[in-house]
Amino acid sequence: MDKRFEEMLLDYALENDASKRRDIETRLWKEFGAVKAVLILDLSGFSLLTQKYGIVHYLSMVRRMQLTVEPIIEAYDGNVLKFEADNCLAIFPDTLPAIRAGIAMQLALDASNLLTPDDLDVRIACGIDYGKILIIGNEDCFGDAVNRAYKLGEDVAAANEILVTRDAMDRVHPEADLRRRAVNISISGIAIPAYAIEYRAQE
Repeated sequence: MDKRFEEMLLDYALENDASKRRDIETRLWKEFGAVKAVLILDLSGFSLLTQKYGIVHYLSMVRRMQLTVEPIIEAYDGNVLKFEADNCLAIFPDTLPAIRAGIAMQLALDASNLLTPDDLDVRIACGIDYGKILIIGNEDCFGDAVNRAYKLGEDVAAANEILVTRDAMDRVHPEADLRRRAVNISISGIAIPAYAIEYRAQE
C-alpha cells in the first residue's frame, strides 16, 4: 500500500483533536479521492469445482479468466487494480463503459467455453456501482461504491449475471438502450436497489 496513504491513516488514528482529524480526512480525499465506476468480477463455483476437481483445475480456470477479461477492461477505458484469488477489481470513468465491459466479458467467455470441456467452462458474476472512492496507487481502492459492488458481484449475482446499483444506472442515458430489470436486494438489513442487465439476445 502507498506509504503516504498509510502514514496519513496513522496520523488520523493517533490524532485526538476532531478538527485536526477532519483536516487529515480532507487531505486524504484531495490526494487519493476520485469518482469512478467500480466493477467487481467473481468467478462462479469455487467451492464446488475445487472439491470436485481439485485446486489446480480451478486455478487454471482463474488464469484463463484473467487473460480473457483484462484486455476487454482496458478496451473500455477501464483499469484493473488487482486480481485477487478468483476476483477482479476494476475501475472505469463512468457506469456505461463498465456495463459494456461486463457484457463483452460475458460474451467472450461464452465463446471461449465452446472450445473447452464443460468442466472447464468459465462463468463469471459482475457487480457495478459508481461513486466517490479512494484509489491507492494502481493497486486498490476503498469506499461505499467498492463495498456495494463487492456485495453485488460476490454475494448476490449468479453466474452470467451483471448487477448494477440504481445509483450507478441513473448515470446511463436512456439512448444507451440497455435492457434491464429491477431487482430487490437486501444484505444484512441494508437495501441496495439495483438492476440486472439483460444482455443476451431474446428468443
